[in-house]
Amino acid sequence: MRLIKFAHACVRLESDAGVLVIDPGVFSDMAALEGADAVLITHEHADHLNVDPIVAAVRQRPGLTVFTDAAVAPKLAAIAGSVTAVAPGDRFEAAGYQVQAFGGTHAQIHPDIPQVANLAFLVEGQVYHPGDSLFVPENTTVDTLLVPVSGPWLKTSEAIDFARAVAPRQALAIHEALFNDIGLGLVDNLFKGLSRTEFQRLPAGGELTVG
Repeated sequence: MRLIKFAHACVRLESDAGVLVIDPGVFSDMAALEGADAVLITHEHADHLNVDPIVAAVRQRPGLTVFTDAAVAPKLAAIAGSVTAVAPGDRFEAAGYQVQAFGGTHAQIHPDIPQVANLAFLVEGQVYHPGDSLFVPENTTVDTLLVPVSGPWLKTSEAIDFARAVAPRQALAIHEALFNDIGLGLVDNLFKGLSRTEFQRLPAGGELTVG
């Protein structure tokens, strides 16, 4: 399985099974959607859900399906027939991949800001995308963790401890658009020294093989 990193929180998975895109948001290149068979959306925030390009992609490719939380689905009402609502604990097939949903709630930004729904997705029992959460899937072995490294809801120490708790073979940085090069360098060094896993941060367009 080939994993291609797009900016911020978006990744694309390619194999003989199909093309699966996770969280194509406003900070990411919408080229990620070209030829996609399915899209997973963790939650409603614009850096994870760029509505207009997704609608356009479905209209250009009618077989394209979208999977997200029931609270997010109304935002995609223009393509409602192509959207499937899923919930934590659900197992389903998307673009030929077996997917399991976890979590349910976005990490707290501030007590005065209501928390929104957030799903974490485990693809083929290998690649785990937590969205904007630090939900640890219990009794689950993860090969590749997509670990958020920045955000108004996140401390670096929390992200490192999340990586330790999931204990993947490797961790790939996501959700990094809020940092400049100085911040990214600092976070890279902290994760490499403390996360207890093989950590890397791919540039936009960078790729690796999973599985």
